[in-house]
Amino acid sequence: MTDDALWLAAVRRPGSDRLVDVKIGDGRVRAIVDHEPHRNDGASVHDAEGRWLIPGLYDGHVHATQYAIQQGRIDVSAATSAEHATRLVRDVLDHQPSRRVDGEPVIAAGFRDGFWPEQPTKTLLDDEFGSLPVIMISGDLHCGWANSAGMTLLGHRDHPTGVLKEKVWMDGLAALPQPPADRTDAWVDTALRGAVARGLTGIRDFEFADNLTVWLRRRRAGGVAIRVDCGVMAATLSERTTRGLRTGESLSGTDGLITMGPVNVFVDGSLNTRTALCHDPYPGGDDHGELVLDRDELTAIMADARGRGLQIAVHAIGDRANTIALDCFAASGIAGRIEHAQLVADDDLGRFAALGVVASVQPWHAIDDWPVADRYWSGRTGRSFPYAALAEAGATIEFGSDAPVAPLDPWHAIAAAVDRHGVIGREWHREQQLPVADAVRFSTCGPGIVRAGDAADLVLLDSDPYTLTGPELITIGVHATAVAGRRRYGPSELTEQGLDRSAGRRRRSVADDQ
Repeated sequence: MTDDALWLAAVRRPGSDRLVDVKIGDGRVRAIVDHEPHRNDGASVHDAEGRWLIPGLYDGHVHATQYAIQQGRIDVSAATSAEHATRLVRDVLDHQPSRRVDGEPVIAAGFRDGFWPEQPTKTLLDDEFGSLPVIMISGDLHCGWANSAGMTLLGHRDHPTGVLKEKVWMDGLAALPQPPADRTDAWVDTALRGAVARGLTGIRDFEFADNLTVWLRRRRAGGVAIRVDCGVMAATLSERTTRGLRTGESLSGTDGLITMGPVNVFVDGSLNTRTALCHDPYPGGDDHGELVLDRDELTAIMADARGRGLQIAVHAIGDRANTIALDCFAASGIAGRIEHAQLVADDDLGRFAALGVVASVQPWHAIDDWPVADRYWSGRTGRSFPYAALAEAGATIEFGSDAPVAPLDPWHAIAAAVDRHGVIGREWHREQQLPVADAVRFSTCGPGIVRAGDAADLVLLDSDPYTLTGPELITIGVHATAVAGRRRYGPSELTEQGLDRSAGRRRRSVADDQ
């Protein structure tokens, strides 16, 4: 090694009191040795003062632009009825007149109507807001509610109820005018910097966009440099949107940080919108949910993706949707993942491991959705959000947030996975909780511990996470975050000073590579 290196001195691994020194150079962990006071081999040294070191945390399912935009929308997540949601929007408009911009709709977000005593209707919003376009987005993103003026903007002028679901809703929302790219990029950068301060070093972005192009633009503009795996929607799959890359290959000029992700496809809807496709009907009728894509269509998309060297990510929430997805994985032989897997039939648990299908899950959904699951999946909740059962069956599990559906903070997922009682405030299927070590491992896309030879995506913590309760994990102190050995959050002396000084002569800039 040259002086282009940094020693992190006096760190501990979770669950251990042993002090070690970790050498970082050229973006990788070069050595891990017993701690030696006053170590000096020409490298810079940062005394971690006994803090705990874990690999960088990864969010396997994000809608980055939607998350950033939603931070500025009116929050109606606390609404207990349609009338309450309407009143929340009215109160904000009365107290914040700047929310009303000529020519733009008022957009609120976060409503969950599974327990509302009445159905949302456009008439209720018409009576309150008249010709002012008002559009509300559900907390799970699968449903929208608008008044007549808002429905006109969504392309459904004469819709009878003002409530749209699934593809019809998503197509309408996508047709609305979007903020300028530079504005949304700034919002995304602000949101990501907040997440990096919580230990996040990478995301898989399932935004409905040409993600490789979008993220290259953000990187060129100087946005925070973390790892981004760019998904592509099946409907837009082409050589243009993939740039000829296979899943896992990096985009030129991004220092390997931006990679081609999987093809994203939906089989069903969601629990809160009662469109998740289930073997058993929802209470009170024979409605089993919504089949967005049938077996033949899904198999054809899988064949196309496999021919391009791409993996596939299948959105499946209900147990019947998971069965269909697993059947198609078995028939096609493609590698990939099931996103959400919120309700899984007992006979399907072992198929994840047998087929090599990753269970990409979002533990905070159990915190948000357990009351709705109790109502609409009554008698089946023992196999909903079945993280311990999937782990016991040998499945490869990766955690995420589904932001903006849940917070873009990996500690929320970890806390929800290990301590439902502590976070919810009551018992709810404790048998599906996981040890903290497993939850950290599922949040790091690796073994959950720092090893020599690994990429230096690192997080220094102020506490040993293995000793904390759920609420304590949510607020755990993060001292510093590094991506490929470079500080993205924390004390300035954690930078690889030699690498920073020599970056201009050893490594071309992103702009130079384009």
